[in-house]
Amino acid sequence: MSVLAAEGVRYSYGKGAPVLDGVSLRVESGQRVALSAPSGTGKTTLARVLAGYLAPDEGRVTIDGRPLPRRGVCPVQMIWQHPEAAVDPRMRLGRTLAEAGPVDRALVDGLGIRDEWMDRFPHELSGGELQRFCIARALAAEPRFVIADEMSTMLDALTQAQIWRFLMDEVERREVGLVFVSHSPALTERIATDIVEL
Repeated sequence: MSVLAAEGVRYSYGKGAPVLDGVSLRVESGQRVALSAPSGTGKTTLARVLAGYLAPDEGRVTIDGRPLPRRGVCPVQMIWQHPEAAVDPRMRLGRTLAEAGPVDRALVDGLGIRDEWMDRFPHELSGGELQRFCIARALAAEPRFVIADEMSTMLDALTQAQIWRFLMDEVERREVGLVFVSHSPALTERIATDIVEL
């Protein structure tokens, strides 16, 4: 069992008031933790800190008691709300996916990624199609934890349901911990094993 922990995390943008102040949480393998708080109170910032994209001003984030690695593939992978901002616009998507690690065919097929999309650039796909690549890339990295920041907010209801169902099956099969942000109470109720109030 792996443990992702935040201990006394404080983070400010510039010289402003802290967005996060003394935040602590613990997520174990197989847990599905929803971050709950009003808009603008630091959920996305905490997601970025947990995934290693932001370094806290105070406190620390560890996985199994050790700091997140600064090099190589991170065992915590993040799926962003806006997939177009998470990929290199000049790189073909097949290469983007391959850089994460060996890609299981079942992963590609399960997410409905078509072979012809591999030769396309990000702007040539819809948001839903591109988000499928981002999920595949995150899972291809063999993470121990996945952070999903409103990953389906911009998608239609059918695509939302397909993507969440696939991700839930995968994190359960792999015993991966999941931390997610969602403004949908129904989705949170259906998915979360625990809710953390910020």
